[in-house]
Amino acid sequence: MGETGVVDRWLGKVVQVRPGEGRALIWSFLYFFFLLGGYYVLRPLRDEMGVIGGTRTLPWMFTATFVTMLAVVPLFGAVVAKLPRRRFIPLVYNFFVANIAVFWVLLTFKVGEQYVARAFFVWITVFSVFTVSVFWSFMADLFRSEQSKRLYGFIAAGGSIGGLVGPSVTVWLAKPLGPVNLLIIAAVLIEGAVLCAHQLEKAAATPAFARTEAEVASQAAAQSDRRVGGNWLAGLALIFRSRYLGGVTAWVFLLSLAGTFLYLMQAEIVSGVSGDSAERTRIFASIDLATGLLTILFQLFATGRLITKFGVGIAAAVTPLVFGVGYALLATVPALGLVIAFQALQRTSNFAISNPAREALFTVVTREEKYKAKNVIDGVVFRGGDMVNAWLFHVLQNAAGLMVTGIALVALPIVAGWALLALALGREQERRAAASTSPVQDQPAGA
Repeated sequence: MGETGVVDRWLGKVVQVRPGEGRALIWSFLYFFFLLGGYYVLRPLRDEMGVIGGTRTLPWMFTATFVTMLAVVPLFGAVVAKLPRRRFIPLVYNFFVANIAVFWVLLTFKVGEQYVARAFFVWITVFSVFTVSVFWSFMADLFRSEQSKRLYGFIAAGGSIGGLVGPSVTVWLAKPLGPVNLLIIAAVLIEGAVLCAHQLEKAAATPAFARTEAEVASQAAAQSDRRVGGNWLAGLALIFRSRYLGGVTAWVFLLSLAGTFLYLMQAEIVSGVSGDSAERTRIFASIDLATGLLTILFQLFATGRLITKFGVGIAAAVTPLVFGVGYALLATVPALGLVIAFQALQRTSNFAISNPAREALFTVVTREEKYKAKNVIDGVVFRGGDMVNAWLFHVLQNAAGLMVTGIALVALPIVAGWALLALALGREQERRAAASTSPVQDQPAGA
């Protein structure tokens, strides 16, 4: 048995892998591990920067994030249109590593500390959107709809393990090293993701990942050397032309609403519990740590089987249901312990089940929609949702005079509608996958 067969046999003990998929699956797993490991080293620092700037300024920072996304998305669209996948993916990650180096210098020498802290809050949000969106676009470009149901959970587990290692590093080293020096560790991890992306391109050049007869004959996934094409503003137009993508857009906006409300509730409650910066950083990191522990077992052993058995729609509806239960409880007991448990559980359900299902929705759209429309949805829509929903929270809190309990009640019917939307999207994804002779066709998907 060759090396590939041994890898497939070993992986077959935990995931429904098929011949020829093993090596690419491992590199995808490691790619996401390094990427989210780096991000989760940075995330508690972002949350602390938000508290330092004052919880009342968070809506303004969400607004700045949205404006930044509006400026950056067209630039990304231009790069994607002109460069093949194997070139623009490393370029995106290396650009962000260079940004980290700049922040390390500014924060180390305390240059405009308060303003740099606010800029870092905005930057890391943009960083997380672009790097993760590019990763999942790459996955949708490699894996077919049927493969995504079986394998996305295992791939997502790589990110969850990285999400466990990242906050662990932060918890252990935040005080001895100082938060600023954690930036160096994050940069090294992100460069590890670049190496994995390069290896993944080579591992996926097999018939198991071919989408056409021509690719089977050449035993190469020709997508890596082909430009996506189109113009730099195509992403938004693609969304408006497709009811399916419009539904995905609404799903993401509602995820933003539910998550933003909970994040701002968390910030309010945590800021009232402790005045110590290091202690607050440890609280935020502990939430990430709990999320990682709860998520990994689901993704490794259950996600693929659950999505394959119950379908994308039900899986995408799990997180809205968790939010519904969580908000119902928070409406009666707005305590720190409940917020931490709620945050950990909703992120676990999202990362372990609903997010792999949502990413599977993109396996039945065109390449241009995968990279351009998806980036608009994950970037402009999601962060625009953060901005709108942060101001909505501000209005409910200050103009309407609602406390945390009242805002939680307002959110309940919204998340119910979100769950119904998830079920409808799942039905459409299954219809598209079944109706297509090839899982993804480079034809407009404007139905």
